[in-house]
Amino acid sequence: MTDTLYGIHPVREAIAARGDRMREIWVSRGVSSRVLRELIAEAEAAGVPVRAKERSRLDAGAGTTAHQGVLAFLSPYALADVEAILAAARGDEPALILVLDGIQDPQNLGALIRSAYVCGAHGVIIPKDRAARPTAAVDKASAGALEHTRLAQVTNLSRTLDLCKKKGIWVVGLTMEAERPIFEVDLRLPIALVVGGEAGGIRPLIKRSCDWLAAIPQRGRLNSLNAAAAGAVALYEARRQRLTAAPQR
Repeated sequence: MTDTLYGIHPVREAIAARGDRMREIWVSRGVSSRVLRELIAEAEAAGVPVRAKERSRLDAGAGTTAHQGVLAFLSPYALADVEAILAAARGDEPALILVLDGIQDPQNLGALIRSAYVCGAHGVIIPKDRAARPTAAVDKASAGALEHTRLAQVTNLSRTLDLCKKKGIWVVGLTMEAERPIFEVDLRLPIALVVGGEAGGIRPLIKRSCDWLAAIPQRGRLNSLNAAAAGAVALYEARRQRLTAAPQR
């Protein structure tokens, strides 16, 4: 199975992070720019074959004309396991793990992975069923952050949260039904932050697995922020708190 990725920035990030995933790169024949030349040099240094192709071939392969003259063919994304994420979370900074309960839109998944990466999360956990998978569309939406992120797929999300709790990680569910605002939760503690799916939010079983439920206060007539925006707010709040002081138990 081969996946495809297009766009100069996502392909460069993929080369830098996991060049071994790259099978081949196509560049549009006759197109030359400084950044494209740099990309070609980086690919060749990583041992990735680069082929010049007619633009129509790239259009067909990418399924769009917005590929910026570069199309990469990759082997499937190498998933992490939960234990690897938990091991990474035993470092100097308290655990910060993003858990996604049924995010189905690849754009939302990519955006959440990007927010998790830039906020210093140790990994992202998603369910195997009824959820978006780490495809090239997700990679592009993450602006390359997927290539730097530990991502695990699990069969039983509730059991995974129980494992996190056994490791001393507090589980915080993000829901508009909660009375407690996210800004009053001590996110400097080891945290697994749960964000629900686009349609129904966090499932009842997963809510019962949470130690705390928290909401993002908001005004206006809309029901809620979308999943990607809500997750970004909560992750940045965790980052903000961790830049201020040590956790208070």
